[in-house]
Amino acid sequence: MAGLHTRSAMAAPFSLASAFRSLSIATPKRAFSTTPATQSVPKLPETAPVYPYGPSQWYKQADSGLYGGASIRFGNKISKGRNAGKTRRSWKPNVRRKKIESEALGESVFIKVTRRALRSIYKAKGLDNYLLSDRPTRLKELGPFGWNLRHQIMQTPAIKEKFAKQRKAFGVPEPPSLGKWMRDHRLEIRNKIENLDIDAMTKPRASPRSTQSYGR
Repeated sequence: MAGLHTRSAMAAPFSLASAFRSLSIATPKRAFSTTPATQSVPKLPETAPVYPYGPSQWYKQADSGLYGGASIRFGNKISKGRNAGKTRRSWKPNVRRKKIESEALGESVFIKVTRRALRSIYKAKGLDNYLLSDRPTRLKELGPFGWNLRHQIMQTPAIKEKFAKQRKAFGVPEPPSLGKWMRDHRLEIRNKIENLDIDAMTKPRASPRSTQSYGR
């Protein structure tokens, strides 16, 4: 019996050592962090014109899809009964990923779109008609993503041919290319550059506060 007690007492440290040896102090694969992930703003290609309304200032996520001007709304949740009161809450837009066909591009585009913008696309009878609308309210709700997609559609041969037929029907001359316009106005541009007074334009101006004397 004494021998059995001795063996069990000697075996305990070895079992604990093997148990601690299996533990790992390495960093877990899924580290928890309270810092919110940074949202990257999509940049327009250099060939696309500058978006007149700029990126969204309050809801950055709207720059990555067709949100139709929707953003987060804030309000109160009113409770009834014994615990009557108001609780602040927010409502996010109904965003979904959907594949929409574009006749001009000849393919289906997989984009993030809200239910509000999707209803407008169905009313316009297609994605191309929705993006090519020239109403100020429509241009404002496109965002940088819709503006870039609109520019890509306008560069397709089908849309260029459609615009050429419309100009011919209304008797509007075809606009000149950038290279042709530069050649026609070369002398005018050169004269403006030569007449520029760089020293006067770059001279620092005195602030109005420095010219005033504050006497006691």
